[in-house]
Amino acid sequence: MSEDTDIAFPGMESPTPPAAPASAEYRVLARKYRPASFDALLGQEAMVRTLANAIARERLAQAWLLTGVRGVGKTSTARIIAKALNCIGPDGSGGPTISPCGVCEPCIAIAAGRHIDVVEMDAASNTGVDDVREIIEAVRYSSVSARFKIYIIDEVHMLTKNAFNALLKTLEEPPPHVKFIFATTEVGKVPVTVLSRCQRFDLRRVPAATLVTHFAAICAAEGASAEPEALALIARSSEGSVRDGLSVLDQAIAHAAGVVTADAVREMLGLADRGAVRSLLGLVLAGDAAGTMRSLAGQYDLGLDPEMLLRELLEIVHQVTRAKLAPADDPALSVEERAALADWAARLPFRSLHQLWQLLLKGLAEVQAAPVPLQAAEMALLRLIHASELPDPADLVRTIQEGAEMVTPPRQPASAPVAAPRIEVIAEAPPAIVMPDSFEALVHLFRERREPRLAYLLSDEVRLVAFAPPSLVVAGSGAAPREAIVQINQRLSEWTGVAWKIDFSTDDGGMTLRETELAADAARAALARADPVVSAVFSAFPEARIDTIEPAPTSQRISHAQI
Repeated sequence: MSEDTDIAFPGMESPTPPAAPASAEYRVLARKYRPASFDALLGQEAMVRTLANAIARERLAQAWLLTGVRGVGKTSTARIIAKALNCIGPDGSGGPTISPCGVCEPCIAIAAGRHIDVVEMDAASNTGVDDVREIIEAVRYSSVSARFKIYIIDEVHMLTKNAFNALLKTLEEPPPHVKFIFATTEVGKVPVTVLSRCQRFDLRRVPAATLVTHFAAICAAEGASAEPEALALIARSSEGSVRDGLSVLDQAIAHAAGVVTADAVREMLGLADRGAVRSLLGLVLAGDAAGTMRSLAGQYDLGLDPEMLLRELLEIVHQVTRAKLAPADDPALSVEERAALADWAARLPFRSLHQLWQLLLKGLAEVQAAPVPLQAAEMALLRLIHASELPDPADLVRTIQEGAEMVTPPRQPASAPVAAPRIEVIAEAPPAIVMPDSFEALVHLFRERREPRLAYLLSDEVRLVAFAPPSLVVAGSGAAPREAIVQINQRLSEWTGVAWKIDFSTDDGGMTLRETELAADAARAALARADPVVSAVFSAFPEARIDTIEPAPTSQRISHAQI
C-alpha cells in the first residue's frame, strides 16, 4: 500500500495539503497528482453520477468491479469509494457521502494507505486460494474503527480458478459491514459467476482534449512551461491513460529542463515530424519514387523507427478519411495540419483512401516481421506508388464487359491523387458454349469448369431419373442440398447459353455415377479373378489383392490383373 497522501493541483476541488519542505523527497507526477476526490477524476462523470445516486438513496452494492485500460484511475477510484463510504465529516457526525471531506481521521488514514479496515491486495502477487481464505476468515469480524470493512483487490483477473470459487459464497452474501472493490484491465478473464455478483463500472479512456487541459494545469503548478503542440503529442501518445501521460510529461519536463517543446517530445518519444510525414505522403501520392526514398532515408537518419513512420502514415490516412465526413475538430491538431487534412479530403476519393489504408496496413505487418525494417518500409512505400498506377477494379471490369480500352488521365503533380496511365485491356475470349450429350459429360463439364463441390454432388449424391437437355430430373440420396440444385441450374444456363430446367424427384432413380463406377470395378475384378492364371496366384498367395486392372491386348478377352 502506498504511504503517499493524494494531493491535487490548484484549480481542482480536492483538498491540497500544506506544501512539503524543500528537502522532501521528489515524487513523480503520476503519484503526486493522483485524484483524491470524485471531482478530481477525469472523464468518468457517468460513474460518479451513478455512485452519487446510490449513496444518496442508501442503495450500496455489496461489491463493485472497476474495469478499464491502464492508468484511467481504477485504483484511485477504489480508494475514493472507500473514503466516501467511511467519511464521518469534519465534526465526526457525517455519513456516507459522494464528497468525502478529506480532513476526518478515516479520510486521512485511507489516503495515506494506513487504515486498518481498508485492505488492499494485489492479485498479481497473491493469486492462490490461501490468500483468499485469509480474506474469508477476516470478513467474519467487525470493522475496528470504520463504518465498513473494505477489501480492494487490484488486477483481480489474476486470481486462480480455485481462488475465485472460494470467494464466490462470501461475495454473494457478505456481512453487512463488508464491501468488496475489484479492479481489472482484463474483464474478459473474470468468471461470469463473479461478474454477476458485482456492480460493474467501465472507466473510459480520457479524451485527448481533456488530457491537454489537465497537463497544462500541472505544468503551471510545477512552474514549467509547455508548448500546446507538445502537450497534444503527449496526450496522443498516452492513448487515454492519465498515468501514462503524466509519466511522459514528467520525463519531458526533466528532458527539456522545464521548457517542454514539441521537437523535444518528438525526439524523446521517437515520433516523426508531422510535417515531414505529410510531405512524404505527398511525394507518394505524386508518384515521386526517388523523392520518397530520399525523404524516408532522411527521416531514418534522424532516428525515426520505420514502424513508427508507417503508423504515422496510417494515422494521417485515417484522419483524412474522417475529414471527408466532417471537418477535423481534434484540438491536438495544429492549424497547418487541419488545412492539409481538408485539402487531401477534397482531393482523394474514398476508394483511394481505402486502398492506401489496406496497403499501409500490409506494409506495417511486413516492417514488424522483416529482419531489416527499413528495407521493408521502402518496399511498402514503393508498392504504394506503383499500386496507384493500376486501374480501378470496377473500371477494369466495366471495360472488359464493354470490350473497350481503358483510358485514364495523366499523373497530377504535387500532393494530388495519383492517376493511372493509359492502359489497353485485352479481354480473353469467353469459354466456348457446350451442350453435354450425356449425364456423364455433364458431370465432366462441372469438373472441367472447376466446380468440384457441384461435380461431387452430381456424381456421388444424386441419382439420374431423366436426362434430356436442357432438362434434367434427379433424385436425392439424402445428402444433396436443394440449394445446390439451384446453383447447378445457374451454371448450366451460363455455360450452355440456354435456360435449363432441373427437377428434384422423389423417385429412387438408378444408381449414382459413383455407385455405377464401383459396380463396374467390382465386375471387372470378379472377371479377373475368374481367369485361371489369376485364380492360381490367389491360391498361392491368399493375402494378395487386385490393385488395378489394365486393358488387355486386343487379342484377349480377359484383362491382365496387376496384383
